[in-house]
Amino acid sequence: MPFWKGKRLWIDLSKREVNSEILPESYARKWGGMRGLALPVLLEKVERDTDPLGPDNLMVIASGLLNGLGFHGACRYGVYGKSPLTGGFGGSDAGGYFGPGIRNQGVEALVISGASEDPVYLWVEDGDVKVMDATYLWGLETGPAFEKLKAEHGRISTILIGPAGENLVRYACIVNDLHHVNGRTGMGAVMGSKKIKAVVVPYPKALEPSDKDLLKAMQEEFSGWKEEPLSWNLHVHGTSAGVGANNKDGLLPTRNFQRSAFEGAASIDGKLMTETLLKDRYGCFACAVRCKRIVEGGKYNTDPSYGGPEYETLGALGSVCCIDDLDAVTKGHEVCNRLGLDTISAGMTIAWLMECIDNGVISSGEAGIRGFGDAEGMLSLLEKISRREGIGDLLAEGSLRAAKKVGKGSDRFVVAVKGQELPMHEPRGKKGVALGYAFSPTGADHMQFAHDPLFVYPDGLPMQNLKSLGVLEPLDPQSLKPDKVRAIIYLWFSWAVLNHLGGCYFVFGPRSYFPLYRMPPLVRSALGWETSLWELMKMGERGLNAARMFNLKMGLGASDDVLPERLSEPLLEGAFKGSSIGSEEFSEAKSLYYKMMGWDEEGVPSEEKLIELGLQELVDLSLG
Repeated sequence: MPFWKGKRLWIDLSKREVNSEILPESYARKWGGMRGLALPVLLEKVERDTDPLGPDNLMVIASGLLNGLGFHGACRYGVYGKSPLTGGFGGSDAGGYFGPGIRNQGVEALVISGASEDPVYLWVEDGDVKVMDATYLWGLETGPAFEKLKAEHGRISTILIGPAGENLVRYACIVNDLHHVNGRTGMGAVMGSKKIKAVVVPYPKALEPSDKDLLKAMQEEFSGWKEEPLSWNLHVHGTSAGVGANNKDGLLPTRNFQRSAFEGAASIDGKLMTETLLKDRYGCFACAVRCKRIVEGGKYNTDPSYGGPEYETLGALGSVCCIDDLDAVTKGHEVCNRLGLDTISAGMTIAWLMECIDNGVISSGEAGIRGFGDAEGMLSLLEKISRREGIGDLLAEGSLRAAKKVGKGSDRFVVAVKGQELPMHEPRGKKGVALGYAFSPTGADHMQFAHDPLFVYPDGLPMQNLKSLGVLEPLDPQSLKPDKVRAIIYLWFSWAVLNHLGGCYFVFGPRSYFPLYRMPPLVRSALGWETSLWELMKMGERGLNAARMFNLKMGLGASDDVLPERLSEPLLEGAFKGSSIGSEEFSEAKSLYYKMMGWDEEGVPSEEKLIELGLQELVDLSLG
């Protein structure tokens, strides 16, 4: 059996119809997996006036090209549609076992249209999908729902929503086997709008590669990963060690990005979590790194069924809200996974509310919390947001919409791009990240490319990876000069490749141990293609341009590629004290970026660029 099956299933929930098509291998080589299986469909079917939470929006679940390969980190899949948070391209990927699970069943992607009148779940098996009754699951938190589905089907992998998705919280997430999360852009709300509680597959096993001997050689090349600190530290502490490291450099978002160092950082650091609450480590399909945490106990009796917090959650529910209680933050992680909330947007929206309280825009009585530092209030708000109760109904709209409703100058406290709240990385100290926030098709997103500090050290592994792209000199984290913009674009393309292959940033270069230049033979081991880094990089560039065209069609353009006002304020402490991102500096980098990308001054890809990428079909796309 070929590794690429090519089957795409179309599920119309309004009509309860299922149809299938077989995509040729040439399609896979042009578009790849994940977002490449979603974007052509979204560009054709979704319009500017399509309600993201209406039946005409599509929800696409798509595997990565390497899903199911018995290799570390080749497990990521994505969920896509029009975002209810930004109104533009919505996409969120995750690891775990679900991506290999749908691939095991001979399916590359599910395209879901319409909406069911009654709650349903989808059972995917043997190249087909069945629409099943889920009325007995609706209203349940993710844990109890998962247990009922296991009782029904045995050993499974599943993605499902909690009350937040059912109640159409605009940043509701999709929870994968309780431990992994498709977090950003509100795909859980899209799933809830279609009355889908879950998508379920049998538990996966490794698929047969095209070249076993070559795959074995690739596995041997990765065998030294424990000797590389960037990889080994992920196993020991997960991403959570970033709290202490970023705080030391004055790059830990604090007090809704008003500060960049937190006096309580040591109390929520990942090393402390390892020493006190860590019960176990776990990982994703076929991966030895095992960077995920399982925490248990503390004064809130945190449930280990829901894993443990990543760095982003420790920042979003901790430092950015000035909460120095590790027990509360780990409980907050559990609550978000139980209820189906994106921890980044939830924490940042709560931090916006806390700053409103500080400035007298909203009273503490109206908010139901004291303000910054209120751990009990934070936990209470997570419950209210997911169920849209009281002030939670306002916060469920995200900070930008909430500020527009409240007024009184509260928009000054919104720290977001395209309506999506900033992740826990301070771009005033690593300015390449600012470009990632501004130009990401999904709104502020830290997973666009490896961050600037990795490329400071000339002998470091990331810099050696970057040299294979033709960037030969270390990069200044504070620079937005032409050499930096060029490097960022190359990094953007290379990381975008992983959004088609289904590869993890914590396994593959440029950040991690498996080098960029070895990706082509890994692809060949799975798919049998005689490919090159050039072909794969073009795949990534093609996907980014197609996502740009989708956003333009939705009405998002150059005026939306902007940074929040807060980033123009200087940092007040740390190694980068005094640093800010001025409008002139950013505008020059933005103009240069557009030109290097082959876009005009409004950020529209030129006809020549689209044709060069083989996207002739998008040349005449109506952009409204």
